[in-house]
Amino acid sequence: MNIKDAKIQIKNAMRAYFTKDEFGGYIIPVERQRPVFLIGPPGIGKTAVMAQIAQELGVGLLSYSMTHHTRQSALGLPFITSKIYDGAEYRISEYTMSEIIASVYELMETTGVKEGILFLDEINCVSETLAPAMLQFLQYKVFGRHRVPDGWIVVTAGNPPEYNKSVREFDIVTWDRLKRIDVEPDFEVWKEYAYDKGVHPSIMTYLEAKKSDFYDVESTVGGKRFVTARGWVDLSDMLYLYERNGISADETLIAQYLQHSVIAKSFAVYYDLFGKYRSDYQVDKILCGQAPQEIKNRAAAAKFDERLSLLGLLLDSVGEEIRAAAESERTLAEVKKIKNSGAELSLEIARINAEIESGRKALNLSSDELRVKRKTLAILENSPDADLESETDAKVKSASATLDNLFKFCEEVFGDSQEMVILVTELTVTKRAARFIAAHGCDAYFRHNKSLLFHERGKQLLNEIEKLEQPD
Repeated sequence: MNIKDAKIQIKNAMRAYFTKDEFGGYIIPVERQRPVFLIGPPGIGKTAVMAQIAQELGVGLLSYSMTHHTRQSALGLPFITSKIYDGAEYRISEYTMSEIIASVYELMETTGVKEGILFLDEINCVSETLAPAMLQFLQYKVFGRHRVPDGWIVVTAGNPPEYNKSVREFDIVTWDRLKRIDVEPDFEVWKEYAYDKGVHPSIMTYLEAKKSDFYDVESTVGGKRFVTARGWVDLSDMLYLYERNGISADETLIAQYLQHSVIAKSFAVYYDLFGKYRSDYQVDKILCGQAPQEIKNRAAAAKFDERLSLLGLLLDSVGEEIRAAAESERTLAEVKKIKNSGAELSLEIARINAEIESGRKALNLSSDELRVKRKTLAILENSPDADLESETDAKVKSASATLDNLFKFCEEVFGDSQEMVILVTELTVTKRAARFIAAHGCDAYFRHNKSLLFHERGKQLLNEIEKLEQPD
């Protein structure tokens, strides 16, 4: 199963577990809610997908790596107390509250979030002293004498034994109390996430051409060499920051994130070439509709890998304009809503500050939502009377014009070729771009998308006819 399908499975399970009866109680009590166990190779997005689920469902998220815990921190510390049994006093040992359980209650107190996800990573790699307590927790949601609060779903994760020598095998009794979901890396699924996150265009175009380099773990004489989805995302962040600060990103940097010497070297060569394309092709002029003829001629004569790089550069620039326009629209809507409510600005400012702080602690605010709240806050505090409508309208018109110019250039240079298919496909799978086009339109996109759909449907019908005509 890929991580996208796993995400759907987890969200469905959470909706079921959060279902209440007519008296307000959970139909399936906490102790009978099977924890989800995501098992799959390292670095494929198991942790990231939990943050997405928390943001989409509006619940809290508390994450722990169980390899960092001892029996004492998970169960709590023992202490001696007195009890009266049958008229006689006895000295017995009890336990303080588990650090993990206490953190759930603390998060509920500080944020007001009453429902959430307790995510325990690497649960099949716990220490020998903690293993019995971990098995008890998976079966009964209890550490020591303290149980996970109602409204909190337990999701766990771990790696298969071939990736981690510390893995412990669970017995059938434990497996029979878990919802096991096996996850495998899938580039096409990751690509949707990567476009929305804004992964560096050099990475996107490189992996489009070399999909086999997306995820690889090998055992060699010299040890493990690997590249993971997490490595590509973290490398992307660093590439953007290096470029912003005028620092050259070389193979030495790339190898720190892609710990596979062959792939690191291959991408380093491509990244240098990508930088040359960025310098040679005048992207700003292309997207302003003023591409020089020599640029058009070069693109038309270019090999496919160079065309793919150019498309990546163009899509990245268009995507940034669309992001800015969408952010401005959402901010305008928030500011108008507050002004129309008639509430005091000071109270609204305090509320937004509280929401930002709560979201930061509960990990249930996406980066886009956080930016909109911070921008709304800045406007209310510094320029509540600013003409946001004109500013937003200008950004939307600019993004629409840029999108139109992108299609005009591609139509003139590439025609109805594979590059046009890639362009339409990438705009379709990028949620932010798809939403913008749905809201504001783009005639060229709809025209090409319609012809592509007819083309794909035609191929599907031909395949079906061929199957019918084949002899039994």
